[in-house]
Amino acid sequence: MRLLALEAVQNASYYQSRYRQIEDFGSELFVLNGLGEPDYWPAPRYRVAGSKHVDDIIAAAKSWHAEQRFDGVLTFSESAVVTVAAVAEALGLPGIGVEAARTSRNKLLMRQAHERAGVPRPRFRFAPDVSVALAAAEEFGYPVILKPTLGAASNFVFRVDSPESLTERFAQASAGIAQMAWYRMEPDGLDLGPHGLMIESFLDGPEFLTEALAWDGEVYLGSVVDRVTVEGDTFDDDVHHAPTSLAPDQLAAVHQVITAAAHAQGIRRSVMHAEVRFHQGTPHLLEIAVRPGGGGLDYFARISAGYSPIEVLIDVASGVRPPVRHYRPTGVHTAGTCLISAPGRIEQINVPAAVTDSDRVFFFKITAKPGDVIRRPPHGNNILGFLCTTGKSFDDAIQAARELAEQIDVQVSNRDELVGAFGDHKGEG
Repeated sequence: MRLLALEAVQNASYYQSRYRQIEDFGSELFVLNGLGEPDYWPAPRYRVAGSKHVDDIIAAAKSWHAEQRFDGVLTFSESAVVTVAAVAEALGLPGIGVEAARTSRNKLLMRQAHERAGVPRPRFRFAPDVSVALAAAEEFGYPVILKPTLGAASNFVFRVDSPESLTERFAQASAGIAQMAWYRMEPDGLDLGPHGLMIESFLDGPEFLTEALAWDGEVYLGSVVDRVTVEGDTFDDDVHHAPTSLAPDQLAAVHQVITAAAHAQGIRRSVMHAEVRFHQGTPHLLEIAVRPGGGGLDYFARISAGYSPIEVLIDVASGVRPPVRHYRPTGVHTAGTCLISAPGRIEQINVPAAVTDSDRVFFFKITAKPGDVIRRPPHGNNILGFLCTTGKSFDDAIQAARELAEQIDVQVSNRDELVGAFGDHKGEG
């Protein structure tokens, strides 16, 4: 199986470990970046188009496809899903189509599709200026959620509880999204829909993350993970647990709302990372991304549910129906936390052997490096990485994760430094 992975702009080395998993599962992976570093992937299976314009990326992909005859094209990046759809169409390979990809990438277009189909969702309003945002918040009632239409990884997503807070956060987010890495990594030459901010009504219940598959009208939930973070006015997305605490009737309701939302977004055959939040006892759709979840969620899925999102992605990209089943937990408890430091420029990261050699750790990844600037809300949402552990219960697993995380020593300087890009290289959920 020969597969082509794409990014319009390379996201540092963030996806390399998942690229290696694709090869570990038996496929031969080629990597094409519109803009990227030399020697990022082994030659001769790596090329850089030299441009992030979609026409140049398509031309480079066509030329390479004529030589290698790829079986499929894929990405792990939220910022590349529309690019992949356009390249797949141009190469005549399996894909979800540009329209479905755009609807699944742009949060406003996604909400509008859910609204037309009657999918349970938060109330929403596109806010081209703060006066529209304030009017929407007054109509919906505080608290409300402020978020970018083309965001990722919770960058510039705020819960706001008053008009004064909304005015402040709107100014911060408006300045930040123009420089946000996830937006700058999008291709040129493609219509991505409105780029701006939107207001959503607040959903008051717990949140659940799923790894799922849509195949010819049927939706399979392969993995369900509880998000158990205590939230403030920002969303750090830092604590997860599986197997889920959902009761069978709640799980059935989650499956129903994800199925309806996938159909509304025009998703026919795709891997999906779907997020659902309960409100007054009923699941509401937060979003469906047409890629596997990041931050170790593929490991959560394999260990806690016997579901392999990356293997499913390999099959779907090549047009083969994966051998999947509906959610069936294994009984193994897993917990994970984002590694978060003080803001500033990283001078040094010291990870002791007690962390790297622990038999409790099933996923550990440092995504930052010395020299990187760590931004915390409201200026961005950078993290150091991820640490995930197993245990006899959730409490046992998360206690192990926290104890191990405390042993990681991070030294930062210039804590008030605000140079460089906003929101760079935080891992996607």
